[in-house]
Amino acid sequence: MWFVGLGVLLILLKLLGVGPVAAWAWWWVLAPFVGALIWWAWADASGYTKRREMDKMDARKEARRQKAMNALGQGEKDRRR
Repeated sequence: MWFVGLGVLLILLKLLGVGPVAAWAWWWVLAPFVGALIWWAWADASGYTKRREMDKMDARKEARRQKAMNALGQGEKDRRR
């Protein structure tokens, strides 16, 4: 996502003629989008994206489980009366 944000920022600077970016060639300005494509291709091919999604799902499942256990009064074991 950082690559896309950087690419949009560079395009805006190029079109508005701000700073040294206005003098850069267009392929330098569009290079972050190529970086984003390479990153997404690697992340999908390596399973990185799927692992992160599974970790988030596991965390949500554990949070729901803890909430249910606390509602039943069987939560934190070290809190005894």
